[in-house]
Amino acid sequence: MTKELRVGIAGYGVVGKRRRHFVDAHPRLQTVGVCDQVFDGDGALDDGMPYYGHYKSLLAQDLDALFVCLTNDVNPQATIDGLSKGLHVFCEKPPGRNVADIERVIGVETKSPKLKLKYGFNHRYHDSVREALEIMRSGDLGRVLNMRGVYGKSKFISYGEPSSWRTNREIAGGGILLDQGIHMVDLMRLFGGEFEDVHSYITNDFWNYDVEDNAYAMMKSNSGVVAMLHSTATQWRHRFNLDITLEKGALTLGGILSGSKSYGAETLTVAWASEDDQGDPKEQQTTYDQDPSWEAEIDDFADAILRDRRISEGSSVDALKTMQLVYRIYGADPEWAKKWNLGEQNP
Repeated sequence: MTKELRVGIAGYGVVGKRRRHFVDAHPRLQTVGVCDQVFDGDGALDDGMPYYGHYKSLLAQDLDALFVCLTNDVNPQATIDGLSKGLHVFCEKPPGRNVADIERVIGVETKSPKLKLKYGFNHRYHDSVREALEIMRSGDLGRVLNMRGVYGKSKFISYGEPSSWRTNREIAGGGILLDQGIHMVDLMRLFGGEFEDVHSYITNDFWNYDVEDNAYAMMKSNSGVVAMLHSTATQWRHRFNLDITLEKGALTLGGILSGSKSYGAETLTVAWASEDDQGDPKEQQTTYDQDPSWEAEIDDFADAILRDRRISEGSSVDALKTMQLVYRIYGADPEWAKKWNLGEQNP
């Protein structure tokens, strides 16, 4: 099958390189250029791939789609520039530093309804999450009652690289909640619906950066689902865990297969409650030893382009609603909101 979509990758760090691997593995996609600030001008990699020192030089090439893997302060404008040039765009999370950033992008997106814009909420594509969602939507366990989620790591370090821009509010916009916890926020929306009543404590008194190292939130949806969230950069043993309690049982997502390999085995535990189980219900645990999420996510993006269908996961609407909830959590702590003047950004 002829490869027909020419892809440029803006930001060629660990994530950009991983995206290229799966782009080129797709039968209808082909990377034709990359860019990164580490490159001194334009040239070619050892494998012949053209590289550029700035994403605007990459946009001057003959492209059909752009992958944006840049820092949070640059992602929104690069996405806008890609859309304005008539390109389909895949942008990593978060969509920007604040709600206003994604609103700006959507303002441009609406002018080109034929273009596809997708955001990298990668956790939706993990097999454990997909199977849990299928069970929840089947209705066999009744409706969701409540959720408890913890997502944490020990430092502001990603994939073994030193922190730097991730701890700089001007570039990153936020800390552990916006950088990593946004995945848990997105999953809580996916399983529990939209949360309107939010209470929180936001702190940065351990690492002492100008971004948060812990976010604690209690939230309630209009349908009555209550969720507790802890997003943390002081979890010395890296942890991912989401408990979902339903009327007739429970779903527990434990561990997540990631690039760092530090979150333990990825599992889904299903429990079926009964009147006489005495708090020890029948359970079944499934362990997943493969991570198809990166491939599946890119396949979904390519399929939306080639079949001209809407983005079903990670749309700009998803990105907006998840960012709005992140900022509700920030703004629900009066001291944090006042300290960083978040009033205008808090929906």
